[in-house]
Parts: sequence; structure tokens; C-alpha cells
Amino acid sequence: MIVRPATVSDLPGIVEIYNVSVTTTATWSEEPQSLPEREAWFATRTEAGDGVFVAVDDRSGEEEVVGFSAYGEFRNPHWTGYRFTVENTVHVRDGWEGRGVGRALMDALIDHATAAGKHVMVAAVDGENEGSVTFHERLGFTVVGRMPEVGRKFDRWLDLVLLQRILS
Repeated sequence: MIVRPATVSDLPGIVEIYNVSVTTTATWSEEPQSLPEREAWFATRTEAGDGVFVAVDDRSGEEEVVGFSAYGEFRNPHWTGYRFTVENTVHVRDGWEGRGVGRALMDALIDHATAAGKHVMVAAVDGENEGSVTFHERLGFTVVGRMPEVGRKFDRWLDLVLLQRILS
């Protein structure tokens, strides 16, 4: 497995992984993303200088995207007081969990954000996703809040757990 900055050619694999998460509460988006939507997302992230990374399995001689991570602005970009805080996302392809993919992606993301002068990284996790909360805690994140019933998906209310890691 190799972790590297994402390229446009990785976007079909990113879309495929992300769209699986739409069928869960790992993301609160209810509609699958199209390739053009992800291309716009990627352009926004890279133009802002934010980190976007992929983990690829290159054992077959071809690179298969097995996970991705990214960060972007926290809250409204016009509220400049938040400019040193970013929010992360990390997704791993089904069947690749527990192999260190997520950790390697997050390590690259945290290093990038730190080098970019970011001060805090935030994770927003579904309240029932104890695995993701524990994953972030193992990476040095601390639970700083729980917001009951702020989301709705699958005809039920969802709690949001906020975690943060001070980078510098």
C-alpha cells in the first residue's frame, strides 16, 4: 500500500468509496456523488492548498484506490477567525478496514495540515460510530462535544460527536 497526494485520475475510485458511505451514517449525505461533483470538490480543495490523499494497492501492477482522506475549511470561510482550523474526512474501501489504511491516510493528512500552519483539526462523527470515535482518539483527538439529534437520515435523528486535535 502506498499513500500519496490524490490526482484527478484517482477520483473515480474516491467516488466509488464515498458512494458506499452514503448507504450508511458514516456520512450524512443522502445522495451518491457524481464524478463531476467530486471533480469540483477536488478542484476546490487543491486550489485552497488543502490536503487530499489516497491509499492505493499497487500489488497487481495497477493502482487501486483503497482509501482517501482530505481536509477543508471549518465552518464558513468568510469567518476568518476559523482559518487555522480544518475538518477532516477519511474513508476506507470495504474489506480494507483494520489494515492500517485509515491511520496512514490520517498521518499524511495531519502532517500536511501541520506543515500548512493549521492549528486544530476537527472530526465530526456520527454518534453511533464508536469505531470512528475510537480511531480518532488513537490518533490524539479528544471528544469535545456531542450534539444530540442535529442530523436526520434513514428516518431517524442522529447525534454528532465532535473531536479535535491541536496540531501546533
